[in-house]
Amino acid sequence: MLLHDTAIVYGRYLRQSLRSHFALLFGVLMPLLYLVFFGPLLTGLPLGGRGSSWQVLVPGLLLQLGLFGALFAGFMIILENGQGVVERMRVTPVSRLALLLGRVLREATVFVFQAVLLVLAALAMGLRAPLAGILIGFGFVALLTVSLASLSYALAMKVRTPQEFGPLVNAVSMPSMLLSGLMLPMTLGPAWLDVLSHFMPFRYLVDAMRDAYVGAYTTDHMLYGVLVAVGFAVVAVTVGTRVFRTAGA
Repeated sequence: MLLHDTAIVYGRYLRQSLRSHFALLFGVLMPLLYLVFFGPLLTGLPLGGRGSSWQVLVPGLLLQLGLFGALFAGFMIILENGQGVVERMRVTPVSRLALLLGRVLREATVFVFQAVLLVLAALAMGLRAPLAGILIGFGFVALLTVSLASLSYALAMKVRTPQEFGPLVNAVSMPSMLLSGLMLPMTLGPAWLDVLSHFMPFRYLVDAMRDAYVGAYTTDHMLYGVLVAVGFAVVAVTVGTRVFRTAGA
C-alpha cells in the first residue's frame, strides 16, 4: 500500500510540474547563467584539483541546483494549506509517509531533469567527463533533493506564512553554498575556512562528485560522500515523516 499510495501522490504532483513548462526551464536558469558567464573565467586557472575547470565547476552547479530548488519546495505546502488541500488529504487513508515521499520524489525527478539540461549545456561549452561519473553525479543530486525537500516540507508544516518561511530558508541556503565549496574548492581558501567547511555535509558531496567527474570512483572523498548523502537522506525523510504525522498532513 505504501508503494501504491506513493505512486498516486507522485503522479499527481508530477503532472502538475509537467504542465508548467516555464517553471521546469526557469529552475535551471541561475546555474546556467553561472555556467555561461562564470565558467569561462576559470579556464586555465590553477584550481587545486584534478581535471579541468569545468570538472570542478559543473558538479558544484548541479548541487547548487538541488540546494536552492529543494530548500524552497516547502512553499507549495504553505500554499496548499491556504487552499485547503492539506486538510482534504488529512481525511484520506493515504499513508503519511507516502504523502511525503510522493512529493520529494517529484522534486528529485524535476531536479535530475534540470541537471541533465545543465550537463548538456556544459558539454557544449567544453566539459569532458566519463559517463559513469556524470550518472553518479545525478545520483547525488537526487539524494540531496530528497533530503532537503523533506526538511523543507517539514519546516513549511511548522510555519504559517511565506513571510516566515523565506527568511529561514535563506538563512540556511547562503551559508551552505559559501561553506560547501560549490563554486570553487575550499582548499583554495585559508586553512581556517577549509576546516570550517568540513562541518558542512554538502562539502563531502561536492568533493565526491568532483572525483567522479575525473573518473576517480574509489577515493576517500567518494566513500564519505556516499555515506553522508545516504545518511542525510535517511535522517531527513525520518524527520519529515514524523512532522507530517504529528501535524496531521
